[in-house]
Amino acid sequence: MKPLKNVLFIDDEMHIRQANRQTLELADFEVTCHESAEDALRVLNDGWPGVVVCDIRLPGMSGIELQRKLHEEDSDLPIILITGHGDVSTAVQAMRDGAYDFLEKPYSSERLVKTVSKALEKRMLTLENRALRTELETYSLPGPRFIGVTPATQGLRATIAQIADTDADVLLVGETGTGKELVARLLHEHSRRRNQNFVAINCGAVAENMIESELFGHEAGAFTDARTARVGKFEHADGGTLLLDEIESMPMQVQVHLLRVLQERAVERMGSNRLIPLDLRVVAAAKVDLKEAAKEGTFREDLYYRLNVVCLEIPPLRKRREDIPLIFHHYLLVASHRYQKEVPMPKQAQVNLLMAYDWPGNVRELRNLAERYVLLGAQFNWSLERMMSGGGARQITSLPDQVDAFERAILEQALASHKGVIRDVMASLSIPRKTLYDKLRKYGLDKNDFK
Repeated sequence: MKPLKNVLFIDDEMHIRQANRQTLELADFEVTCHESAEDALRVLNDGWPGVVVCDIRLPGMSGIELQRKLHEEDSDLPIILITGHGDVSTAVQAMRDGAYDFLEKPYSSERLVKTVSKALEKRMLTLENRALRTELETYSLPGPRFIGVTPATQGLRATIAQIADTDADVLLVGETGTGKELVARLLHEHSRRRNQNFVAINCGAVAENMIESELFGHEAGAFTDARTARVGKFEHADGGTLLLDEIESMPMQVQVHLLRVLQERAVERMGSNRLIPLDLRVVAAAKVDLKEAAKEGTFREDLYYRLNVVCLEIPPLRKRREDIPLIFHHYLLVASHRYQKEVPMPKQAQVNLLMAYDWPGNVRELRNLAERYVLLGAQFNWSLERMMSGGGARQITSLPDQVDAFERAILEQALASHKGVIRDVMASLSIPRKTLYDKLRKYGLDKNDFK
């Protein structure tokens, strides 16, 4: 997490607000000022990444009352109170009630900056611990994992954690092999529906004349060869989650029927007049931009807007290259266990090639390569170089970029090899602890991601 700089300053006197804003901005803080506690309440929310500096005596709501209200929502939010001489005992009591500190007028610029700096350090630690707890809770649940440490990957995991235990339908957009089904399973496994069915159907793999029967089911005699009744995918997923993969391939006439099912949350089997109520979450996945497909007339616009309650864009590997060594290492371990073979760690030159390749097949292609590495052993270099000669390699011309990519890859490999144990990483790289932590911070690496 980057150092926090947000300060919300509240005082009803303009010259005090201006003077304190100038002092704090000269110290490189980002300052927002308000003249009343009521105005400040409108912008503050649970998890606000900063601290509050507030005068005790304000027209309307006092600083003490503001503290009480803010701590009802977030008891860890640091609040620094400004007091006059007669308010010191009140401020001391406020500190017993949870205020971070108080500044007695007149206070020096140095005292203000020092107090705010320490409060922001405390706030950053609190937010980091919350994020870590959330991540640990997510990883302690059974089911699949979306691996990576880049901001794009962490942002996607955070969104999944936020929406997983809701009933909102979700639209997943991403290239082939980016992990759309994996994300759908994550949404299912981390929701209250985890003990019910997860049902996936590839709309592009079902014959056009059979897809309605596959999705909605049919009664006996509904069409030729329908000798018995059949439960469709929607009914089978009742209580759970239904993934409609490659939904852009669904025929237009079926899209009409699908829209009605989504709106009414009920399905009517082919050959029947009876509506069967449904309780399920629908996750749709597409390889193309459905909004553009709607403009081109190949996808119904009303269905697109109905599906697009929450849209998650899954980044391709070329947009999160720093995740590649970690993902490759994960699939090496999986393949090693499957084939019962010892796996030597890839050499740094091989890791650099992995990070330079554009991976048109994304994670699926990387996973297949990891299996070949385990199976082929010494022949792996030849296989990898042949793959690179197909034109997928990215040329990195900037020397600083090459150095950074090389250094980061070495750090990730060392962390993975030693399962995030810092002293072992220090020993293997022959660098002091402070240097190692500085480099981990530079590249946004967290030792806990490698345990």
